[in-house]
Amino acid sequence: MTLRIINAIDAKTGTNIIIEGMAYTVRKIDISKTGKHGSSKCRIEAVSMINDQKKIIAVPGHERFDVPMVNKNKAQVLSIGDKVSVMDLENFETIELECPEELRSQIAENDNVEYWDINGERIIKRKF
Repeated sequence: MTLRIINAIDAKTGTNIIIEGMAYTVRKIDISKTGKHGSSKCRIEAVSMINDQKKIIAVPGHERFDVPMVNKNKAQVLSIGDKVSVMDLENFETIELECPEELRSQIAENDNVEYWDINGERIIKRKF
């Protein structure tokens, strides 16, 4: 689900956009001027919101990007295995989430964490 649609020249540093079906955060954007024979071009450096993978693309300035809906929720850790089992603190739903390796060593059972729901994909982002 997208929040809205923006043009490439409207993307700023820190803006979340969808590139090839995945959610990215813009880290740097270079915009060239319009010329005599064409439109402006944008060179966008972005980092994935899920796995911190870097992507660099060059698109025309009128290219349109979807802005993803990001829901930030709080949960309590129930158990830790291949995936982390958590209970949402608002609706008490139990869900299995992916956890980055650097956070896996920091969290324990009964800890409170923040998880993000990015277009239906959920991941633990930080510990409280």
